[in-house]
Amino acid sequence: MSRLIVISNRVQSTGGEGSTNQGGLAVALSAALRESNGIWFGWSGDEIDHFTGHINFQRHGGVATATVDLEAQDVEEYYNGFANRTLWPLFHYRIDVAEFERGFADGYERVNARFADTVQPLIEPDDLVWVHDYHMIPLGAELRRRGVGNRMGFFLHIPWPPMRLLLALPNHRELVEAMFAYDVIGFHTRDWLDSFFDYIRVEFPEIYRDGEDRLVIGDRAVRVIACPIGIDAAAFRASAEQPEALATYERMRISANGRDLIIGVDRLDYSKGLQERFLGYERFLSSHATAHGRVFLLQIAPPSREDVQSYREIRSALDSLSGRINGEYATVEWVPIRYVNKGYPRDQLAGIYRAARVGLVTPLRDGMNLVAKEYVAAQDADDPGVLILSRFAGAAEQMRDALLVNPHSPEEIADAIAQALSMPKAERIRRWQALMAGVADQDVIWWQRCFASALSEPSSSPATVE
Repeated sequence: MSRLIVISNRVQSTGGEGSTNQGGLAVALSAALRESNGIWFGWSGDEIDHFTGHINFQRHGGVATATVDLEAQDVEEYYNGFANRTLWPLFHYRIDVAEFERGFADGYERVNARFADTVQPLIEPDDLVWVHDYHMIPLGAELRRRGVGNRMGFFLHIPWPPMRLLLALPNHRELVEAMFAYDVIGFHTRDWLDSFFDYIRVEFPEIYRDGEDRLVIGDRAVRVIACPIGIDAAAFRASAEQPEALATYERMRISANGRDLIIGVDRLDYSKGLQERFLGYERFLSSHATAHGRVFLLQIAPPSREDVQSYREIRSALDSLSGRINGEYATVEWVPIRYVNKGYPRDQLAGIYRAARVGLVTPLRDGMNLVAKEYVAAQDADDPGVLILSRFAGAAEQMRDALLVNPHSPEEIADAIAQALSMPKAERIRRWQALMAGVADQDVIWWQRCFASALSEPSSSPATVE
């Protein structure tokens, strides 16, 4: 089989099949990399005074990784700047906090060119190259300019914005045109795929759409697919039965003291709808006095990107909001919100999920959201909890048996919490069985094979970029 070269901003933990803290992406890609004797390339996360292109090669769990260090200016302009202060908010429909600085765009192009210079000598003629996420959109075009004719695919792990939003990006045409260097482009949902095709139809009318999933660009074709990522469902379900998970479950049940636990687990980010979630929960408390003292929300929200001002602001806002709600409703025996700014290992999270009567997953916009799938996978089949899920998460396209809500509406969130807490056991089991079947069938290995199958198909002619 062809060797796989995976390229992403950061190389995830590849501690082997027995690693309890591997993310789903690492599980799927590590298996494929081991099978093909491939390489995972990306930024080390470390800074260096002057970029040298020196590659640090390592092997963990049978997976070869290759990482490079970046200069401080690269990190500020490419990562903190264009990736996380321009593309991330824009692609999550938050044009109000997006920053459009020419220096950010220059740094983004520079770092992608540096990645291309560094990884190109590692690519052999028969390798398949799989590039991941918004940090690396131009990388395929940069590799084509350096003579790489291999099959190359790109997968976007975040939403693709509507055309009118994307037009706010000064270099939107150049960014999208760079994507034509790939042979396969993948999105999580049909919504994101349709938004991409809508942009192409208006901005590139000369490009012909052939059927449902192909763009004909000159003498070659680019396949565009919807291929939703999953979790390592079997492993996560098994982790909920491990001693650490069971011990955490028992501690949570004791701590709950007979109260119903509502769980939210999100990176501290404005796209996750945490302020709206707190307001929805507050609306539930204000309209259901009998629930006081009988329910509590545990919100786990590890900080992220603290070098970016908008992330510092969201943390401050949540500190204030949680304090206000607790001040309004708490008693000497009960606190309605437990708000925690730290992360937990997977086994502990599995135990917390299982102890929760309600999983509250209400992002304002999300490419997929794997917390929803982890919550389902962790449940006790004989007495499962209820998933409340935002309609604007990519996962909602697959998880129709969740209670779907508009996260902008406090009333909808409040009503869904009330419905979930009062839901009969038979209905909870029926909904969970349908959700779990989907989580198990379309897991992360299915996702990896779905995309790899498309990438392995022969193309009509090699890609070229002038």
